Amino acid sequence: MPVQDKPARFEKDAAAIIAAVGGEENISSLYHCVTRLRFGLKDNAKADQAALTAIGPVVGVNDAGSQYQVIIGNDVPLVHKAIVAELPRLASSEESAADASADGKGGKQKLHTRFFDFISGVFAPILPAIAGAGLLKGVLALINAFGWVDPTSQTFLIFSAIADAVFFFLPIVVAVSAARKLNANPYVAASLGAVLVYPALTTMLGAGEPVALLGVTVTSVSYAYSVIPVLLGVYLMSWAERLFTKIIPSFLKLTFVPMLTLVTVVPITLVVLGPLGTFVGNGVAGGINWALDNGGAPAGFVIGALLPLIIMTGMHYALVPFILQNLATLGYDKFLPLTYVQTFATAGAVFGVFLRAKNAQIKALSLSTTFTALMGVTEPALYGLALPLRRPLIASMAGAGVGGAISLGFGVQAYVLAGNGGLPGLPGLVGATFGWAILGIVLAFVVSTVVSAILGIDESILAKASQTVAPGNKPAVASTASTSSSSSDAPLAPSSGELIASPMAGELISLDDVPDKTFSQRLVGDGAAIRPTSGHVTSPVTGEVVTVFPTKHAVAVRSDEGTEVLIHIGIDTVSLQGRGFEAHVAEGDRVTVGDPLIDVDLDAVSATNNTVTVIVVTNLGLRSIVRGTPGLRGNGDALMHVLSTIDATETKKEATA
Repeated sequence: MPVQDKPARFEKDAAAIIAAVGGEENISSLYHCVTRLRFGLKDNAKADQAALTAIGPVVGVNDAGSQYQVIIGNDVPLVHKAIVAELPRLASSEESAADASADGKGGKQKLHTRFFDFISGVFAPILPAIAGAGLLKGVLALINAFGWVDPTSQTFLIFSAIADAVFFFLPIVVAVSAARKLNANPYVAASLGAVLVYPALTTMLGAGEPVALLGVTVTSVSYAYSVIPVLLGVYLMSWAERLFTKIIPSFLKLTFVPMLTLVTVVPITLVVLGPLGTFVGNGVAGGINWALDNGGAPAGFVIGALLPLIIMTGMHYALVPFILQNLATLGYDKFLPLTYVQTFATAGAVFGVFLRAKNAQIKALSLSTTFTALMGVTEPALYGLALPLRRPLIASMAGAGVGGAISLGFGVQAYVLAGNGGLPGLPGLVGATFGWAILGIVLAFVVSTVVSAILGIDESILAKASQTVAPGNKPAVASTASTSSSSSDAPLAPSSGELIASPMAGELISLDDVPDKTFSQRLVGDGAAIRPTSGHVTSPVTGEVVTVFPTKHAVAVRSDEGTEVLIHIGIDTVSLQGRGFEAHVAEGDRVTVGDPLIDVDLDAVSATNNTVTVIVVTNLGLRSIVRGTPGLRGNGDALMHVLSTIDATETKKEATA
């Protein structure tokens, strides 16, 4: 893909994300849903969560086993496009998603984890089509309910076809997505799905007369709008395709592999898998519907309160097949209204933060995420505010519980899968229970707002969170990737610029020699590195501790002059989860040069990780770095100077003279 096709504003962010997930060699697949990049990584432990969350557009990270999710928000299509521009092989990487599970951690996951990953991997890519058509169905239902259109008119019928086609031919759409997830041929899978909705076959199966295939009875089942039968069929197809590919000579593969796959899998699907899938789907959907129909307000409260957690883990995707089946067979679904309740409860929780915040920047952040959540995108609010702060998460669970009790208590129904639980998706609830649906939504928002305001917020924690998630206000770690700075090695004069002292004893080396592209390519800032001989880490400047990472492998200090210095101890040490590290400071602590920050057991860490420690200035801007000459350093010795534009000019003149 040509470089100019990349969204310019995300070019460096894309490179930083690739590096932070372990580099190109660690990525097996990539696709995105409404708000998340969904990576298939060969080794999730190689991803650096701290580095990822420091990148501009990244809101948060969720390690879901075989799927590593990087939450972006509304800009996810642009970020995805920028990453694909860097790595064109990922343009169709859904086809290799199965390899990600086999090669990486996913292959080691429990059966239920792999099931959730498979379901989310199949339905996340097709949700835009389902959501768009579903919303149109809701709008058509709304204008028809108000009598604004003649439902028998040709115009209305054409728009109805636009809205309904993707659902009627859902087996074809699901087949293509499932084939990509299973690394099978998506076009052969589409042919399998097309057979299930072939008009002549559908008519024959629905005529009420016995149907036989090679003497074996074919159960009369309607596959339009169905999901489970085609999923089972494509799963079998993926195995059959691999088998025939192995045993058929290369010069015959092009025609004989697809033919043999179809003539083997389609009959088995019609005779066995289709009826079995229908039976299982009806049984599971019946069980879910029984709970939704009979659980009443108590069940609504419990499910509603748990929904924020369920959605954060992606487990809600497992219910999509049964939701679609309910809409096709019953004409409504009772679980979908609970997702609306959760959306508005999340919006209310962060709106409560807005009401309590005193800092203008925090108010702007919480208000913007409130609006985003009301529009149906809750990830920025959940990952950026509610989850880190805990209290807003509790408030959202309380509001969702109350709204869920109203929803199930009064039997609220959704009539289409609008794909958006916010204000734009409200037409999907239009029907006999619309009034109760609105009541549940309003109460969810109000209760969450009140509880959030009562519980209050920790302003200092929120200030840090706002720096992490606010568009255009990322920590300087992210912004330095887009700035241009110069650096050089030279003897350090005591009067030149701001002194950055060595935080460790060891050998000073260049960032170019660091075996991590995130640092060697200066994606998070410029500076130097140390091959440590001692695990005692001290402050390189006099100022304030701004960040101590939970895994204690990194700490950031801001000097009194405003220079932010990140000390990252070792390579990929985030995977150690704090083992071998002991922190002596907390965020907000005042430190002077030489004060202890962290102690690390170098022997223990070196057994599994490289101990090279990086010291970078993350808000360099137009300033320059002058490093000391390579060699041994002790704690507190001069490491480098940060020069202003004027200082840099004078230093250059002196060097020339």
